Amino acid sequence: MKQLSSLCGKTPLIKINDSVYAKLETYNPTGSVKDRMVTYVLNKAIASGDIGPSTILCEATSGNTGIALAAAAASLSLPCKIFMPSNMSEERKQMMRVYGTTIIDAPENDFDAAIELRDEFLSAHSNAWTPNQFSNPDNIECHRTITAREISADVDKLGQDWAAFIHGSGTGGTIEGIRQYTSNNPYGENINDTRVIMVVPDESPHGIQGIGDGRDFLANPDDMYKVIRIKTEDAIARSRKFAKDTGILVGISSGANILASERWAQENSHIDGIIVTMLCDRGERYMSVY
Repeated sequence: MKQLSSLCGKTPLIKINDSVYAKLETYNPTGSVKDRMVTYVLNKAIASGDIGPSTILCEATSGNTGIALAAAAASLSLPCKIFMPSNMSEERKQMMRVYGTTIIDAPENDFDAAIELRDEFLSAHSNAWTPNQFSNPDNIECHRTITAREISADVDKLGQDWAAFIHGSGTGGTIEGIRQYTSNNPYGENINDTRVIMVVPDESPHGIQGIGDGRDFLANPDDMYKVIRIKTEDAIARSRKFAKDTGILVGISSGANILASERWAQENSHIDGIIVTMLCDRGERYMSVY
């Protein structure tokens, strides 16, 4: 677990265009931003004694948290059970199974049902533990204290102002952590009126796996500077174009983030500074969709 944790974070900030930059979260050990939260919460639980040699790790997820938790469980030689809607990509399920994880299907697009199945399992097994990603304030804390400071340092190195952070919301931990950091910076670091903008799917049900998981959970859209709606087909098309243009294959939510950032940049060219978004995961786990 120590080795896995040491590989998380410090991802590169890459240039999309003159206005938009993105944290390339595919550099994390299992290839997604969720490695950050899972290792952060797990390490706190291990330190407090909540996780021991007979603990079963479990979580409800659309996929990336499940992959990160499955890898962490493997590194700790612990069993892992994942509860997820049945229509999530088969590639993500395959990745979890490689780590030895058991997957329990919930109905299609029904994250509330997946959470209920997880909670039933927790009630029935006293030795089960979950990172509780949809309601755990440590999810926010991870991104407020680590991810946001990384981005701020990256932007400083470019000699730029940080005009906006534009990102989709699954659990809401990432975007709410960034929002709290930029709105009430506890470190005295120079944040120049950073606008935090939420990307949401334009339709329901939708196919932008990893965001818009049925409820707002840890992030409230009303707290954001703006909400930008993106269609699934447009997010997929932008991800595919990004792969052809750069050779970097990313997931569907990354396409939504890039597209929303480009649209906002075009509409707000008068605002000084750069937009930062995140390329949340690797595209190999969506090949059946692409």
